[in-house]
Amino acid sequence: MQGETALSREGFLVKRGHVVHNWKVRWFILSKDQLLYYKIEGAKRETRPRRIISLEGCTLHCPCLDYANRPLVIKLKTKNSVEHFLEASSREQRDSWAADIQKMIKASNPDHQEQQKSSNVHFEIPANIYLSHLITDMQESSSGIKEMTNGEYGNTYKLCFTGATVVDWLVSRNIVPTRSDGVTLASLLIEDDLIKPVGDKSTKAMWNTAGSDQFLDDSTALYCFAKNESKTDSPSDKIEIPYMELSGMIVKQGFLMKQGHKRKNWKVRRFVLRSEPSHLHYYDPCKEKNNQPVGGMSLRGCLVSALEDNGVPPGIKGNVQGNLFKIITTDDVHYYIQAGSRAERSEWIQAIKQVA
Repeated sequence: MQGETALSREGFLVKRGHVVHNWKVRWFILSKDQLLYYKIEGAKRETRPRRIISLEGCTLHCPCLDYANRPLVIKLKTKNSVEHFLEASSREQRDSWAADIQKMIKASNPDHQEQQKSSNVHFEIPANIYLSHLITDMQESSSGIKEMTNGEYGNTYKLCFTGATVVDWLVSRNIVPTRSDGVTLASLLIEDDLIKPVGDKSTKAMWNTAGSDQFLDDSTALYCFAKNESKTDSPSDKIEIPYMELSGMIVKQGFLMKQGHKRKNWKVRRFVLRSEPSHLHYYDPCKEKNNQPVGGMSLRGCLVSALEDNGVPPGIKGNVQGNLFKIITTDDVHYYIQAGSRAERSEWIQAIKQVA
């Protein structure tokens, strides 16, 4: 993961899903006329973007007032009326991301943008359709999409269906007026990990970065339903943070990746560094109530150091991107953390040393 450059900007933002309005962390790259985002697998981002958002004709809203409990959200609306809600880690990050995106929007828009807006007609998802329930309706045993065994290039796949079947279902129930609109809607289902490609043909289409539609209206392209893994907080997941720990002055905050203690998996967390008393707390940015810490540590007397990027250091599991550092508390608890760039890692280490 690279840091900011003169021509682009990169970093974590939390994105709201189009269909199911949950929040997921993605790695964003802002370039001259596009905003790309990538899914994080393990401790590395995927090599190809999940979506490319053209900035031509976009409008930006900051601050965005659509979510009262998420004051750090930016709303980016494309010229075909697709809304992207993006949440930053702090007000400073929100405002700087908004300023950089707005700058790129102005640079990418042609002079005749307004005339093009009035002449083009694009598909908008009807407001009376509860898209969060759409995937459930598609899986209904009697009226939904039938899962069958299909073959492709000598391989056999169970519990799948074709892209043409999905579009047929959407059009026949008047959810979309045309087949091209059905492709657009099905692409959003793929983007939110509700439908997954099966086999070579549909997988290649998903990684095709030439356009925004990742779905094939094709009787030979295969797909399947993704498993719904809805998680609720169990009493054992909840922790009580003493008020005194949260009373210190905020010195620094931002998105970092942290390795878990038990499963050793990597997750993006919003870290908040406080002084007097010196504590580092981390929050789950994807939770609805994302203002409650899910963990933290006292920094008094702790040790913090960078980990070398050549090879995987001891204690680190899985594929990592680099820019690692380690915090060891006075209780000998080891925290492994990954920053987005070498510069960001140095900033965090220096800030932690100052308060510790």
